Amino acid sequence: MRLQYLLTVLAVTAGLSAAAAVAADDSGPPAAFPHGHYAALNQLPDWGGVWTYDFMPPPGTKREMPALKGKYLADYQAWQKIAAANHGEVPHQGSYCRPPGMPGIMLVGQYPIEFLFTPGRVTIHFEAWMQLRSIWTDGRHLPDDWDPNFYGFSTGHWEGDTLVVDTVGIKTITELRPGMQHSDKLHVTERFHLAPNDKNTLVDDMLVEDPEALAHPWHTVLTYTRARDENLMEFVCAENDRNPVDANGNVTLK
Repeated sequence: MRLQYLLTVLAVTAGLSAAAAVAADDSGPPAAFPHGHYAALNQLPDWGGVWTYDFMPPPGTKREMPALKGKYLADYQAWQKIAAANHGEVPHQGSYCRPPGMPGIMLVGQYPIEFLFTPGRVTIHFEAWMQLRSIWTDGRHLPDDWDPNFYGFSTGHWEGDTLVVDTVGIKTITELRPGMQHSDKLHVTERFHLAPNDKNTLVDDMLVEDPEALAHPWHTVLTYTRARDENLMEFVCAENDRNPVDANGNVTLK
């Protein structure tokens, strides 16, 4: 991937077109090449507008909680005791402006999201923390030198009107749910589709697997409601990030 990009840059610098640079590389065009087939996007389902997470589960479904095991369960139980003893507050080792990452970002209420369809990828734009999540649909695979990050590496493909997404390579500082840690083996599979009986409801059928942290896979169904006449707003958390740090380096709420 990086080699293709460098070849394109070098060729363009030498006076060649980007297309000529691609032709010189047998592995095909670089990811998200700007001369993609935009007309094909019109065949995808209509996910236009912005979508807001529904706190209540859809009728006929029950949202499970992750079933932790071993050290991860013990750590969560210790976290619960601290929260119970301090009116729900627990020490927070990171910035309060740090985004939740995967899978927590998909369960953020109040702040809507939107989907952008472009050749080779689907991008989820989150109003919260002004984050972007790329879902690659161009057939690429997890790079050998992948450095885990907040949203991991997501690949997707369409099965009819359903976008199937696999995500791996997620930082272990993200949480499954508040206080629930996971290992570097975390694997999230999502199936996005419009509800059959309501085209203004988007369903994210999520399966979370982690053989080290979970006693069994965690399955949950998330839904979002569409608004066609709204736009995402600017969210700059750092503008109001004034939580002081105590003598031990812990962020406080004073």
